[in-house]
Amino acid sequence: MKVLLDTNIVVRAAQPNSPDWPSIDQALSKLIGLGGTLCLVPQNLYELWVVATRPTNVNGFGLDASAAASMIEDALTKFQLLRDERGIFDNWLNLIQVHQILGKTAHDGRLVAAMQRHAISNILTLNKGDFSRFPICVFTPADIISGVIPKS
Repeated sequence: MKVLLDTNIVVRAAQPNSPDWPSIDQALSKLIGLGGTLCLVPQNLYELWVVATRPTNVNGFGLDASAAASMIEDALTKFQLLRDERGIFDNWLNLIQVHQILGKTAHDGRLVAAMQRHAISNILTLNKGDFSRFPICVFTPADIISGVIPKS
């Protein structure tokens, strides 16, 4: 089974001091143990870069470009990167119109559009509600740890 990782998972997986890190690490390990393929799309990495290089006083990591690049490279060694494709834009445009998506939640819509393009039905996130409007399977680390298994 393929599982797309929401950016909040990717960010906290790169931050061992985060209070969410132990449950995320456990959930990712369990998914891998079940034969899951943990996936990213370029948008995850763009958003990770923003958080990594944003100053700490505005909820970032405050890293320089070299350290942020290392963080991106680390994510690329751990997770499968799925490429952006032309059809993602068409899927995204349809989703934002059908679901009347406004503001920052359009980022979530783009992740779902990429999921559709790459035939992925599962996403792992810390914020289930962000994806509740979409016809996908949404899981949190707690769901995975408690034995809820994404579909193939």
